This record gives sequence, structure tokens and C-alpha cells, in this order.
Amino acid sequence: MGPFAYRNGALHAETVDLARIAAEVQTPVYVYSTAGLEANYRGFIDAFEGTPPLICFAVKANSNTAVLATFARLGAGADVVSGGELRRALDAGIPPERIVFSGVGKTAAEFEQALTAGIRQINVESRPELELLSEVAAARGLRAPVALRVNPDVDAKTHHKISTGKSINKFGIPWSECPGLVAQAVALPGISLQGLAVHIGSQITELDAFEAAFRRVVECFVGLRGLYPDAMRRLDLGGGLGISYEREAMPAFRDYARIVRRALAGVDCEIVLEPGRALVASAGVLLTRVLYVKEAEGRRFVIVDAAMNDLIRPAMYDAFHRIVPVREPAAGAALAPVDVVGPVCETADTFALQRPLPTVRAGDLLVFADAGAYGAVMSSVYNSRPLVPEVLVKDDGFAIVRERVSDDAMLRFERMPDWLKPRTVADRSASAGRR
Repeated sequence: MGPFAYRNGALHAETVDLARIAAEVQTPVYVYSTAGLEANYRGFIDAFEGTPPLICFAVKANSNTAVLATFARLGAGADVVSGGELRRALDAGIPPERIVFSGVGKTAAEFEQALTAGIRQINVESRPELELLSEVAAARGLRAPVALRVNPDVDAKTHHKISTGKSINKFGIPWSECPGLVAQAVALPGISLQGLAVHIGSQITELDAFEAAFRRVVECFVGLRGLYPDAMRRLDLGGGLGISYEREAMPAFRDYARIVRRALAGVDCEIVLEPGRALVASAGVLLTRVLYVKEAEGRRFVIVDAAMNDLIRPAMYDAFHRIVPVREPAAGAALAPVDVVGPVCETADTFALQRPLPTVRAGDLLVFADAGAYGAVMSSVYNSRPLVPEVLVKDDGFAIVRERVSDDAMLRFERMPDWLKPRTVADRSASAGRR
């Protein structure tokens, strides 16, 4: 588990006993390792050797500002998909010239925000979006730096809900329409076209999909460069490299880097990459406590205090996360199949079915491994459960980097209309008199 390992019979994050975090912060809680974040980022950069591309971390994978600041100190940029993510990236210290704004539904207000910040690039995904951005920028006397996101119609061979590079997906410009839109972009007064972008999905485990997409977009780029040399200076190749959730074989960072270099052989241009999951997933766990062990009709249910509102990936994607006891099992401990479930009033609130685990009891601590990506960032307050807190570990210490939201804090966002407010005694008396 990388930065998470057993020491003296207890699972630690770096040199911090996870049981200590559970005692001080309570459960459920996300725990991230600084060493894990740094090792993943450096491993990705080192895979490219020589002069690496600009690495813009995909903020949607984990938007905690402490995580973003950790990457910022390593030199990372950010790939954002909303005004809120842009604000977080800037607050975390990521320079605007290292920020790329992606997404199919950016608003005029978000364009204003991006232009005011002076970010590096806005990835445009449709003709209407291009025209609106030109209007917004021209009204301010500016020209927005743009890359046109091409949809290469390539099957990423990933879960259908996170596939973004097929013609049936909502993302990007059909590659056959790219030349016409480039011609329009070059002529628009508020646009400074920089190049092309592509992103075909998430949790991609086969490099062939990347190679097919890169080959198609590079071919388009080279052809357009002959016509518009000043507008084809940059290629944004997106992200999407997956991780090994079930200890299955996975391409290494160097394998991915080799595919990038091969696709770009002989093409001299700026390169942007947008890894997300690959940098954060293995650097985080969700720490939870067993509430009950329930026997029913020969089936054993391990009911934990984490729920689908804290980690929705199993319910949404049927995703697999390894489940690991914080107390190290004895060597050769017997395993028995159990269903690991949460307390939310949904059958979908199930993390694992018939998963072989050593004996666990009420009060024991477990972790869901590889939960640093698309975990806390997708959490909700379903069933009026508070947002799960987040902790960042460094060496032998840790800090709470998102507090657990109290019931009072959640209720402060709601307002009662006057006609539903409780009546005073005088109001009730007057009403009774009218009757």
C-alpha cells in the first residue's frame, strides 16, 4: 500500500498510527500521505526524463487545497473544470500561468473569472462555447488563450460512465469538424488559438487507447500547423491513466511516457498532461470503524460507519477497493466471506459482497485502500450525514485539512419561509379568537 504499511502490528500512514487519527478525529475520515503524493508526482515527472511536459493535476480527482498546495510546491499546475476549482487552485498557490480550464459547460461568469486570473489556457469543446468566449474576451479588450478539444472517437475501454473520447460522448469537437472550427477560431477577435487538446476518459488501463487517440490528434495538429503555424503551438494530451485497485498488472509511468514520446516523435511543440487519479489514489485511504457484525440467514454483514455518501465509487461504478484491517491479522489468519456495508438507507450502500476478510468485530478499524481519488471530492450529505473530514499526514504528524461539518453548520444553509415559522403564543391566541 505504498506509504501505508504495518508497523508493530498496526497500520500506519508514514509513521502515524491510523488508530491515533481515529481516536483524535473520529471516523469515518480520509487520510492522505504527503510522502505518497510526492512520490507519485516525482515518479510521473521522472518517467519523461530530460525536459518533462507541463503537468496540470486534474483537480476533480481531489480538490482539497492542502493536496493542491503539496503539488504546487513540487511545480505542478492544475486542470480545473469549474470556477470553484479555479478558485481552489489559485488559493493553493498554483500560478495562473500553469492552470488549464476544461469542461463542456463553462459559463460566461467562469470565462470572466478565468480571464481575470490570467490562466494559461481554456479548452473549448464546441462552436457555441468558442463564440461566447470570444464575445466575453473581446468586450474586455482581450484575446483568450484557447486549445480546441478534439473528440477522436476512440474507445478508452474503461467504465462507460467515465469514457469521454467516443463520438457518442458529450465531450469535445468531432475530429472531422476540427479544421473548420480552427479556421473560425483564428478569425474571431477574442480568441488566441494555441493548439489542440484531447482527453478520452479515466481509469484507462490499456495504452493502446492512448496511442490511438494521440496518433489521431497529432495527425490533425500537424496538418493544421501547415495552414496556421502561429495557432498550433501546444498539444494538451489530457490524463486518464488508471491505477491497480485489485493488484492487477498496470502500465508503469515509463510505459505511458514512452507512448507520449512515440506519438510526438518529430513534432516540436509545448506539451500539457493532466494526470489525476494516478497521482492521488494510492496516497489516500478512507478510515472507518465497524459498528456491528450481523448474522442473517447464513450471511455475515460487517456494518461500518462510512457510507456511500462518503465513498460513492462502489455504488456508482461498482468499483473495487481493497479493505484492510488496521490491526494486522495474525500470519495465516483464516478468511471468511462477508458483505461490507454502510449505514445509509439504501441497498446500494454496499462496499463489498462476499469479500474474504479475517475475523472483525464491532469497534475494529478498517481502511478502504486507494481512496485518494474521487473519494472525499464526491462526498455528499445524503441522509443528512455530515461531510467526511480529511487529514494530511507528514512524517510523524498530521493536520485536519477539512473539518467534519456539524449538523448546525448544515442547517445554517437553510431558511424557513415566514409562513412556516413557529407561531408565538400571541399569534395562536389571536387565531383562536378569530375562530
